[in-house]
Amino acid sequence: MTAQAVGTVVAIVGPTASGKSALAERVSARLGGPVVSVDAMQVYRGMDIGTAKLPEAERTRPLLMVDVADVWDDYSVQVFQREARACVDRSLAEGHVPVLCGGTGLYLDAVIDEMDFPAGAIGDEGRARYERYAGERGAEALHALLAERDPRSAALIHPNNTRRVVRALELLDEGVSYAEKHEGLLRREPHYAARIWAVDMPREVLYGRIDTRVDEMFSQGLVDEVRALRERGLVADSTAGQAIGYREVLDYLDGACTLEAASSRTKARTRHYAKRQLSWLRRDGRARWVDVSAMGIEDAAAKIAEDAEAARVAAGLGPDGEVC
Repeated sequence: MTAQAVGTVVAIVGPTASGKSALAERVSARLGGPVVSVDAMQVYRGMDIGTAKLPEAERTRPLLMVDVADVWDDYSVQVFQREARACVDRSLAEGHVPVLCGGTGLYLDAVIDEMDFPAGAIGDEGRARYERYAGERGAEALHALLAERDPRSAALIHPNNTRRVVRALELLDEGVSYAEKHEGLLRREPHYAARIWAVDMPREVLYGRIDTRVDEMFSQGLVDEVRALRERGLVADSTAGQAIGYREVLDYLDGACTLEAASSRTKARTRHYAKRQLSWLRRDGRARWVDVSAMGIEDAAAKIAEDAEAARVAAGLGPDGEVC
């Protein structure tokens, strides 16, 4: 167990297309620290339009944990946890309040909570064996194998989530049940003193913003971006290739659907993802909700920054982060 780091961390979370990035930049400007992305897909170089990554020329604050992996990398939450915490610790050591921003719940939790992930060698013979099994017999057969060996774990994993099924089988080979590990991950013990704020807005407004964003992504050149990434090694069955928008465009480029269908499916998947993000936030229960559309982004940023400064004072920290 790692000792909790001294200092306050702010997290700006919420569903996709809710305006998290703009709010995080303004909070960061008031607090003086960097913005640390906690988005599972913004880590990939070249995945810019489809992940709504803030263009470098438009950034007013340092943005960390973006463009740290290539699309062919098997980038994991374990690696992200180590690298993101290094960014947070460096900011805290400099006396700044880092602002975490993103909508990937697991990635945020991996940073701010005590979460120990099983090691597991990437690309070892055990993993290769299970991947061959899935390739030869299908995802359903692989899931059936897990169900035979560990029914509780199989019940938690969708049969089509081959990567997680493979990981669960790997864990069994190491003497660990995915179900038991899953229960452990749900027991939260903070690694940082995090102040979590969630962007709120009416559901119909959010869905309208999602549809507008997807239309803008396609008009801004998402198809060309995916085509270029495919030439560099992006494939549909990779982690990056499963990203919303990218998988649909890959299908279009392969002739499996029309461009209109790719756009419609991207909107549908994004709305479904937003629902899951909201469910995660409500289930977690730690976030304070802020309606940016009602109070204005500057007032919202001021409120969040003031809360963070008050938390620093309550923790006995001076303006430079030193213990008073």
